[in-house]
Amino acid sequence: MKSTAASRCLDLFVVLSLLPPFISASRIITDTPDLQKSTSTGLRVKEHSQIVAQHNRLRSRVQPMAANMQKMEWDEKLALLAKERAALCHSDHPPQHSSSFSHIGWNTNLSVYGVTSFSDVIDSWFGEGKEFLYLNGKCRENTTCQHYTQLVWATSSHVGCASQLCLREGDLWEIFVCAYFPGGNWEVKGQLVMPYKTGLYCSLCTSSMSGCFRLWDHVGGLCEKVQFPLHSCDVMIDGDCFMVSSEADTYYRAKSHCQERGGILGHIHNQKVQDILAFYLSQLETSNEVTNTDFETRNFWIGLTYKPLKDSFRWDTGEIPRFSSFAFGQPDNQGFGNCVELQASSGFNWNDQRCKTQNRYICLHAAEHIAQWEDGR
Repeated sequence: MKSTAASRCLDLFVVLSLLPPFISASRIITDTPDLQKSTSTGLRVKEHSQIVAQHNRLRSRVQPMAANMQKMEWDEKLALLAKERAALCHSDHPPQHSSSFSHIGWNTNLSVYGVTSFSDVIDSWFGEGKEFLYLNGKCRENTTCQHYTQLVWATSSHVGCASQLCLREGDLWEIFVCAYFPGGNWEVKGQLVMPYKTGLYCSLCTSSMSGCFRLWDHVGGLCEKVQFPLHSCDVMIDGDCFMVSSEADTYYRAKSHCQERGGILGHIHNQKVQDILAFYLSQLETSNEVTNTDFETRNFWIGLTYKPLKDSFRWDTGEIPRFSSFAFGQPDNQGFGNCVELQASSGFNWNDQRCKTQNRYICLHAAEHIAQWEDGR
C-alpha cells in the first residue's frame, strides 16, 4: 500500500516538475505583437483568432437560421476577466470585480487535464443545441443548454477566453473559460429571452451592423459593423456612392465582396447614372486594364442577372429593371450568360456574360444606407 502511494506521489512530482509555471498562471490569448511564440501558459497568439473563427462558424450554422446573428470579435479586456475567473479553478461563480462591462455572459468547462482542447470544448457547448427547443425557448427536460444559448446569443459581439491548469485533490485538471459581451441568457419572469430571431440571414441587421459577413465555411451570414468608407467613393451621384473595385472576380464573389463592405453590386436606374458611370470608366485609361491573365475582360459587373424561372432580368433585390442600356444586339446569351456587365468595347453599355467570368465590379452604397450609417455613428 505504501509503495503504491509512493509511486503515485512520484508520478505527480514528475508531472509537476515538468510543468511548474502552469499551476499558478492561467493560459490567456493575447493579440500583443511581441507575444508571437508560445507563452509559459501554453496558448499561442494565433489561438485567439481560431477561437473567434470557430465561434463565428458555429453561430452561422444555427437551426433555424438566424436573421440577426452578429459577427463576434476578440476582446482583450474580456480575456483578462476570463483569466481572473480561470485562476479560481472552479466553474460555479464569476469573480467580483469592477468592470466597464455592464453585463458579461460566461461559459466554462472543467475537464481532466489532457483529455480535451479548447476547440473540443466550444464544439461541446454548441452541441447542447440539440437539447434546445427554439419554439418553446427552453432546454429539454433534465438537460442543459445554457452554454449553447450564450454561444449563439445574437447580440453577444465580443469574446475573450482563457484556460488554467488546476490541482484538485491530487489530480491535474484544466478549466476553460470564455467571457461574452454583451452577455446573454436573459430571463423575463422565468422565461428565457430568445437568443436570436429567425429568418433569412442578415435580414434583420441593425443600421449600425449593416455589413453581412460570410466565409466559405459559413452556412448563413453574420451582421457586421461596417465603417462606411466615404473617402473611397469614386463617384457620387444624387447622394449614392459608387465604388469601383481594383480587383476582378466572378459575379457572385463580386456580389459577396460588396456585401462585406456594407453595400450591394451597383444598380443603374436611369440614363443619368448610366452616362456618368460610362464617362468615369472611360477615363480610367490604363488603370482600367486588368493585366492578370486570369482576368478575362476589361468589363465591370453590376447587380443584374437573368432569372430563367421568371424569364426576365432582375436586380439583386428582386426588382424588375425600369431602365435598360443593353448594347446593340444584346442580350444574346440567355440561359448561358446570366450576369450583366458594363462592356468596355460597347461604350460601357450592358452585356449579358457568363457569371464565372473574371470582371472588376462596381459597389453601390445608397443614400438611405449612408444616412443609416451616419445615424449609427
